[in-house]
Parts: sequence; C-alpha cells; structure tokens
Amino acid sequence: PYDRIVWDVGHQAYGHKILTGRREAFCTIRKFRGLHPFPFPKESEYDSFVSGHASNSISVALGMSVAAKQKGETDRKVVAVIGDGSMSGGLAFEGLNNTSSTASDVLIIINDNDMSIDRSVGGMKQYLFNLTTSNRYNQIRFRMSKFLFKIGILNESRRKILIRFNNSLKSLVAQQQNIFEGMNIRYFGPLDGHNVKNLVRVLRDIKDMKGPKILHLHTIKGKGFIPAEEDAISWHAPGVFDPQIGERIFADTTQMPPLFQDVFGNTLLELARMNEKIIGITPAMPSGCSMNILMREMPERAFDVGIAEGHAVTFSGGMAKEGLIPFCNIYSSFMQRAYDNMIHDVAIEKLNVVFCLDRAGLVGEDGPTHHGVFDLAYLRPIPNLILASPMNEHELRKLMYTAQLPDRGPFAIRYPRGRGCLVDWKCRLEEISIGKGRKLKEGKDVAVVTIGPIGTLAAKAITRAETQGGISVAHYDLRFLKPLDEALLHEAGSRFKKMVTIEDGVIKGGMGSAVLEFMADNGYQPKVTRIGVPDEFIEHGSIRELYHLCGMDEEGIVKGILSVSEQRV
Repeated sequence: PYDRIVWDVGHQAYGHKILTGRREAFCTIRKFRGLHPFPFPKESEYDSFVSGHASNSISVALGMSVAAKQKGETDRKVVAVIGDGSMSGGLAFEGLNNTSSTASDVLIIINDNDMSIDRSVGGMKQYLFNLTTSNRYNQIRFRMSKFLFKIGILNESRRKILIRFNNSLKSLVAQQQNIFEGMNIRYFGPLDGHNVKNLVRVLRDIKDMKGPKILHLHTIKGKGFIPAEEDAISWHAPGVFDPQIGERIFADTTQMPPLFQDVFGNTLLELARMNEKIIGITPAMPSGCSMNILMREMPERAFDVGIAEGHAVTFSGGMAKEGLIPFCNIYSSFMQRAYDNMIHDVAIEKLNVVFCLDRAGLVGEDGPTHHGVFDLAYLRPIPNLILASPMNEHELRKLMYTAQLPDRGPFAIRYPRGRGCLVDWKCRLEEISIGKGRKLKEGKDVAVVTIGPIGTLAAKAITRAETQGGISVAHYDLRFLKPLDEALLHEAGSRFKKMVTIEDGVIKGGMGSAVLEFMADNGYQPKVTRIGVPDEFIEHGSIRELYHLCGMDEEGIVKGILSVSEQRV
C-alpha cells in the first residue's frame, strides 16, 4: 500500500490483520508457523513496521513521513496509532518533540482507553483524562454547535467551516493549556473512538491538512464483550474461555508447581516485611510480574512507573543512592531498552539495586520481540554487576534474600515465564555464597554445565543419555554467570576432555562463551558443544516447539551429549 499505518506495540492491530487479507488464517495467530502476534512486514505488506515494544510509533511514523517528502512523495499519508499506556514512555515524547519542529504531515492517533496491560499511570494519563473532561472547551464547542444548527449553518455541506472554527476556538481557549497545541501539533478531540461513522468523516476532513496532527480518541478496552469491559486487566490475555457465557477456563493447578512470578511476588512481600528498606518498582507490569502482591499490602512501598524502563532503572538508582534497596522488576526483553541506565546510573556507583528479569529465555507465543534471550550476553560485561539465574523456586527465593543483604551492589536475577518444578516451594530463606555454583551429579566421561531452570530439563536428558550411550555424565549448575565459580570450572576443565554447556539464551556471548573463555584463559582444551539459542531471531510458538526448533529440548540435549561423547580427543 502507498500509505503507511504504524501500530504502537501492535495488540490493537488484530482488526487490521483481519481487514488486510488474513481473516481465514486468523485462527493460527500466535501459533507455531501461524500469524505473528504483532505487526510483521514479512507476513504482510500492510504491516508497515515491526511492533512489539511500546512508544516507538511516533518516531517511526515521523521518519517515514520525512522520507516520503525527501523522495517527492508528498501525497503519501503516514499514521501512527498509539495507546495512552505507550504515551507514558519517554520515546513517545522524544518523537513528539522532534515532530513539533520537523516539516511533516504525520497523523498521530491516540487510542485512549485508560489501560496498558494494567491501568495506565502517571501525569500523561491524568492529562489525557483532563482533556476528555475539560468543561471550558467542550461547553463552548457544544454551545456554538447548537447555535450554528439553529441558524442553519451546521449541515453536512458546511462541516469544514465548523472544523476551521473549531481549530480557531482551540487556539484561543486551549493553546496555553494543551501540550500538543503548545508544541505546534494540531489537536483534534477527544472523540468517541467507537463512533465509526463520525470517525470516518473526521479522518476524511483532516487527512489532507498540512503539518503534524493528533486525533485523540476515547475508547473502552474490550468494547462489545461485557466481561472484558468489566475486567480489562484479567481479560488482556485471558487464555482459553467460553465466549457464550463469558467465563475463562482454568486448569486445576492445585498439584502443580507455582509460577516463578508468584514465587517472586510472595518472596518480595516476605522480604519487605523483614527489611523496611526494600521497595518494589515495575514499569507497567504489576500483575504480570506479581508485584501487585506487595502493592496490595504495602502500596506506599511499591511503584508502577508506567511504560518507562529507563526511568524505572534510574529511579531505582536514586533510591539506592539514599540507602533504600529497590527490587526493580522488568521483563528481560524490555530491559534492553534501559541498558545505558543500568551502566551509567547504577553499576558505575555500585548501587544496591536488585534487577529481577522476568520472562527470561524463550517466552513462547509472543515471538522475537519478546524473547528474553540476550540478557546473559549483554549483562555479562558490566563491571560491579552480579548476575545469577536460579534453577528452581528454592534457588530464586535464596537469591532474592542474598541480593538484599548489605553492600551487594547491582544484582541481576533472571528467571523464566511460567511454572517451576517444585510443588513445595516455600523453603527457608538463607544466603547463597556469591559466585558459587553446585555439582549436582558426579560423572567421568562428559561434563554438562547449565545455568537456570533449563538445568532441570538437562538433568532428565543426562539420565537418558547415560542409558542410551553407556556413559557417565557429571552435571554442574553454575548459578552465577558473574562472578564465575572458578573453582568449579577448574575442576571441570582439569577432569573432563568433553563438555556440553546448556543455556536458555543466545549462544553468542552467553554462558557457553564464558566457559570457553575461561577454558582458553587457563590452558584447558576440552571439546565443547554449546546448546542454546542460535544466532537468529526465533519465531513464535509454544515453548516446547521452540525448544525443539533450537535443539534445546530433552531430545536435543541427549543428542548433544551423545555427540560430544563420541568425539575423539
């Protein structure tokens, strides 16, 4: 298509997918080899840009609009569609700031439903609310519309007269109060985002206007489906449900291990009761990461800062500088956006901030924009940082306890989405020695080195490999990638000529690379097979499907162990 629509994040683009030739395939969305969960240009020419993370649409659309002018395509329309939740991100404001001083005709549509995943928070949310309830502007507009209708001016053929008057009215009444008008971006709204006929008329009227424009729409999340309208948070990602009766279908989880997220949330509350210095911080994910458990009991000690990962990290640094111990919980893939903040605002001063990286590793159906597979590689080089990954729920609790002890400095704990492996997870809180791993199993032929929960899967694969290959395999759980357990690696390097490293992260620069570096630096020369995420962006699908795709499932691990065991040294 000649024109461009850029969807922020992309959750709101599902209707767009259906209308652009993907209706018949829509039942495959989020499934392996099916429709992508977010806009994806390789899937359709109608998807103008990859989406998944928040607040980038204004910058992308501005770039496209300027490019169109540079190429002489002055009639090309470029539209950014952004939610009010994404408007809490700093990148959105950077885009607006540049838009105000750049010659472009970009149209920015704000879909204001007072929600991100949880309730929208912050000053922008309140500002947009104030715009939708502004008495002075709306009352004047209503009275003038009523007057014009009475004298016969307000009719279909003269709507553009009213629009010009409307713009003048806003300039007189709202320019000093409206942040967008003050930035030389023409503002239209707020309008009912569910009144389709009126929206079509408005869009036709403003699409050819020169200069940047904002159309502010007020909508209801889940509109048309009463259960979702009444509980937008729970119905953001409801899983399986019965559409006839509007009830979600839950599996019986009473005998299942807990979610890592709930272990985090309950342990954080437990620690906060013990240590009054502990504070919880999350960028717009209190229910997703289970920090809402702390928020319910200690609301004054938990902060949802909106979709603002960089701010969340630096905000944490400021608290730590004054003696508090922030637990900053950010999804692993979103932490990529705050990398400089971690280095500049936390690590250089060795401040006591605990980074809890939720959704680490392959996350499944959300696909390449959300896989948390780069964290081990990008955190490993940062000085002063402790980097750990628990194998199970007990280890997570102990690492969280260890991280809040005095003078630890920045401490990152990564753990996956979903359930652990221990039904009885409430162990005693106790300190773990920094940089100390564990030898889980003795062996004599091959050494397997793992980090994180994938070690549980590796343990099963080791048993199978020993049976199938008639070999003896040792298993080491590193626990810490920084600092490394050098004594453990010296033992493995001196005893074994064949090794396998296994991690739920990228192979390049990850744990396997760290082990290879250690072996080379210390004169060991084992044959090493590295199992992990290959050097490519992994598509969406179930965890089981993606592990198999990457050779990280039980079958792939068995194959890797047997393969290295058969090599000559």
